[in-house]
Formats: sequence, C-alpha cells, structure tokens
Amino acid sequence: MDQPVAQTLVVIGGGAAGLFCAVNAARLAPTLQVILVEKSNKLLAKVKISGGGRCNVTHACFDRQSLPGYYPRGAQFVKRYQHSFFTTDTIDWFAARKVNVKTEADGRMFPVTDSSQTIIDVLLQEAAVYGVQIRLKTGVQRIETNALSPSTPFIVHTQQGESISADFCCIACGGYSQSAQFDWIRQLGHTIEEPVPSLFTFNAPTHPIVSLQGVSVPEVSVKISGTKLIQTGPVLITHWGLSGPAVLKLSAYGARELAQRNYSFTIQINWLGRSDLTATSLSDFFADQRRQHPTQKISNGKLQPIPQRLWDFFLSQAGIAADRKWADLSRREENLLIRLLTDMSMHIEGKTTFKEEFVTAGGVVVAEIDPATMMSKKVPQLYFAGEIMNVDGITGGFNFQHAWSSGMLAARAIAAAQASRKPDGQTVA
Repeated sequence: MDQPVAQTLVVIGGGAAGLFCAVNAARLAPTLQVILVEKSNKLLAKVKISGGGRCNVTHACFDRQSLPGYYPRGAQFVKRYQHSFFTTDTIDWFAARKVNVKTEADGRMFPVTDSSQTIIDVLLQEAAVYGVQIRLKTGVQRIETNALSPSTPFIVHTQQGESISADFCCIACGGYSQSAQFDWIRQLGHTIEEPVPSLFTFNAPTHPIVSLQGVSVPEVSVKISGTKLIQTGPVLITHWGLSGPAVLKLSAYGARELAQRNYSFTIQINWLGRSDLTATSLSDFFADQRRQHPTQKISNGKLQPIPQRLWDFFLSQAGIAADRKWADLSRREENLLIRLLTDMSMHIEGKTTFKEEFVTAGGVVVAEIDPATMMSKKVPQLYFAGEIMNVDGITGGFNFQHAWSSGMLAARAIAAAQASRKPDGQTVA
C-alpha cells in the first residue's frame, strides 16, 4: 500500500467550528497541510464574547433522545450524527487538554475558570502544536472546482487576489444575514435555505410594562397568539420589551413564522408559568385573602414568585388603588387581576438581537450534506461545519455543541480521505 502523501486542506472561517476542524484534521493527519483563512483580523470572536465572556461551551444534555429537540432547524440531521461526537465527547476533548467545565443550574456548561480565554488558548495551542497555518484578513471570493487536476480539486480565490490550491475544503464561515452572501456557495451547486434571524428579544417600547426594566420572573409561560408556539422559563423586562430564556427560545422556534409576520404579533403571557394556580384557584386564593386578611392592603399580599414591582404594576393596571384592602376588592377588579396574571396580552412590534447570542436560521440545506462526514453530496471533498448549515439551536450552548460535533466529524473524514489518496487523486485500494 502506498504511503499517505502531503495534501492541503483549506478551512474557511476562524470561528469555533472552523478552528476545531482545522486543529483536529492536522492532529489526525500529520502529513496534511492545513490552512485556515479568516476574513476578519481575529479568531474565535463569538467564543470570546459568549456567555458574557465566559464561553458557554456546551449544555449538560446527556440524553441522546432529547438533544435533537433543542435544534429548531436541523433536528433530524443532529440526530443522525450525534452518536459520533456527543456532549460527553466535547467535555472529554477539552478535559484531555486540561480544560475542565462546570455545570450551572440551568444546564449551561462553562470552563471552571469562568473565562472564554481558556477555550481560545487551548484551541490556539493546538493549532500551533499541529502546524495549522492561520491567515487573517483573508476573505474568500469564490471556490473554483479544478476538474483538470483531480489531485487538487479546488482553487480557493481570496478577496485579496490570492489563489490557493486545495485537495479538501471545509466551509465553516458561520451564518450570513443576507441571501446574496451565500452566492459563492450556490455557485458550487448547493441550495440555500433563506436566512432569517434567530435568538432575539421582543420589542414593545410603548407598553407601560417597560417602566419595570430590570425586573425578572423565574417561571413565565409565553405563547405566540394564534399558533402552537409556547415556551416557559425566566423572563426579563427590559426598556424595550421582553427578554430572557423563555423569549429567546420562543424566538428560535418561531424564527421563520415571526419573520413572515414582519415581527408584528401578539403574545399571551402567564406570569405564573407552570404554577398550579389556575383562574379558579386564584379566585379561591383571593376569597381566602378577603376572609383571613380583610384589613390588609392588597399591595402587601403579593403572589409568589411575582416581584413586588410587577405586583404593584398589575394592581395599577387593574385599577386597584395602592391602599385598597382585601375586603374591598370587587369581583370585577379580581377578574382583571387574574387575567393580567394568567393571560396578559401584549403586542410585539419588532425585535432586538440578543447580545452575543446572535444566530441565523438558514444556510446550506442539510439534505445535501452527509451527516456522518459533513461532506457535500454534490461536490466530493467539500465539507461543511457549524452555522453555515441550516442547523441552529436554542440558547444555552447548543450552537457551540453543533460547531464542535460538525467540526470534528469533518476533520475525521478529511483525515481518513487524505490517508487513502494517491498523488494522482485516486484512492488507495
């Protein structure tokens, strides 16, 4: 059998997926020349700012049956590849390089150092150890398939006028917000699912509730009116509307439908979340308050876990004076208060990208990608990793997990293909 020969892999994109693919391909295929090109002047920009600078490496989801459900787009694709590089594999990979992670109450996992620089440093160290060539400020204009030279099937043309010959290419440049930005990938024969924003907050700047900016409620149920879209979790009131995990998850699962509505829609809010306090039981609670605390001010008898400022807001919205006593609470006021607590209607007009968690739904259609190898089904030796594919997860570390998984599977496939190829481009028997 012929010995493996030196060949070239060009990885396009210096984010989590691109760098993970590059360092692992270089490690698994020592004779492979790995070149990573990044259009900006820095690597791992999202890693740096993720989780408030701590880097939400992955999520403590160890159930293979439930993991795909955290991906509004690409769930079946994730289901098909997850057995090859799962959450535990991510944890083990970093642990083997002396980077341990911890789990927080909501399932998010961070390095024990609480610093994203820890993740950046280990990836850059791997790149240095295995000789990955990194070229910053190098954007890609187009990829030419070089049919005349099967041993080097690609020529990567950069925006700086350079042409790089490559045996393998991995596109890991992240998501694009504009459809036209995918044209250079369309030219390779791939279909693009039109991009729309995901993971955004809901704007309601004229609603009086924004006066409570900074107030958070731990368990709130939020539903898009007229749909089956509903999520429960913490909600944060901001100066422009609503944010927090429940809203972000809802924006992810409803990304396409909300885009079609031009981000003008109505939500129904149950501020008691999964609480067993129904309209009937609330009515019973108020009746008990009348009997047991007739002279107590209603403002001093708030429901748990409603914050005091929000309780006072509800009383005001129901027309209940601050000094009103339980004995004086009318049936009409009670019904208004129950409606505000369990079925409050709010019109949303617009969205705001959520800090560093910005994600784009859309990208290369995954039916055109082999989930076992991340290789294109249309162009041999062309691979994809990360958000460039039409795969996106909710907030909480799922998008990074997809980056690590797809980057690793592409690296493994490239290393295996490189080991089996002869100089003329044929495979070893």
